[in-house]
Amino acid sequence: MEHRFWNSAPEPGASPGPIPHGGDLGSLRHAFPDAPEPWLDLSTGINPVPYRVPPVEASAWTRLPAAAEVEALRVAAASAYGAPDATHVVPAPGTQILIETLPRLVAPTRVAVIGPTYAEHEAAWARAGHAVTAVDGIVAIGDAAVAVLVDPNNPDGRTHPVPERLALAEALRARGGLLVADEAFADLEPVASLCPHAESGLVVLRSFGKTYGLAGLRLGFAVADPGTADRIRTALGPWAVSGPALAIGRAALSDEAWRAEAARARAVDAARLDRLIARGCGTVIGGTSLFRTADFPDGPGLYRRLAEAGIAVRRFPERPARLRFGLPAGKAAWCRLSRVLK
Repeated sequence: MEHRFWNSAPEPGASPGPIPHGGDLGSLRHAFPDAPEPWLDLSTGINPVPYRVPPVEASAWTRLPAAAEVEALRVAAASAYGAPDATHVVPAPGTQILIETLPRLVAPTRVAVIGPTYAEHEAAWARAGHAVTAVDGIVAIGDAAVAVLVDPNNPDGRTHPVPERLALAEALRARGGLLVADEAFADLEPVASLCPHAESGLVVLRSFGKTYGLAGLRLGFAVADPGTADRIRTALGPWAVSGPALAIGRAALSDEAWRAEAARARAVDAARLDRLIARGCGTVIGGTSLFRTADFPDGPGLYRRLAEAGIAVRRFPERPARLRFGLPAGKAAWCRLSRVLK
């Protein structure tokens, strides 16, 4: 069914204030000037063992990307994510720009964001003039025309069985609605994707930088039916992805062996981090292979002690006991974290 609510022009809306994110070491250095350098940044969910960047042709830096290069990346992404074919794939300069763009393609309507989850979804739909409600489960979306589901969820790692997610997509499609399925952390998890089911009424978001440890490359993907994919591609404009990102992304997405080994190794790391958190009197409440989220008897105190030791983790002001830890990289980083948690 074709969406009845696709918008031809963005609608101005409310402008929520800045949302805190991980990786803000500048603010931490200001708040904790005596912390040892270099800081150990565990405040993001980025693979600490990045994909080895292959050599990039020099001309990729000096000319505009060619259509054939974009198509090659789309083919590689379709294969890696299980999309029906390349016409369903839209490369973008990171998934954040897709989160910001999608709400501006939809006429103002009721939106349900299933949370608590990544806060930029709710903020982006509100900025575009939609009536947004945060709900605590799929059954609570009511008569919303658009639903946003992050699976695996950030920060608790919650997942839903594929039949449940497909039923939600079908229910929304039947009333001309839309499901935005954010699978940013799905690559290294033993969960099934909705990408093979990319039909009208469903847009799946996939992150490249988190999985491959190359967040600075700024690369992400939307997977949707060809008509919706064309709308998103048009909204992003020509040359949305840089030439180097096209080349590196194609190489990485085609490397199935690397991805399989990364999934195995990061799962081992996540289990090791769980044991370390337990020794620090924390209770792991969830996460993925790239981050673990836990509650502590004195969350604010532990956050402060970690920061004083030059270790950045993610805190949640609305849940003071809760902290999220990314994975350390290397023996020295693991030992540094262990000393504080002990």
